[in-house]
Amino acid sequence: MATKFSYEKTIEEIESIVDDIENNRLDIDQLADAVVRVSDLLKKCKQKLSDTKAVVDNMSNDVNQAK
Repeated sequence: MATKFSYEKTIEEIESIVDDIENNRLDIDQLADAVVRVSDLLKKCKQKLSDTKAVVDNMSNDVNQAK
């Protein structure tokens, strides 16, 4: 079963990775993997925001049409 996406936990993971990068706690191999991981996480967050905006826009349109 797939794990449910959590925007908040994803942001926390991004912040943790960025902190590791900023404080030089990663070797070059880990750094490369971390950059790829952050890129993937940011794409997921962007998609979640886009999907949420679409839901809110649809609800707003439904409310406006009901007036």
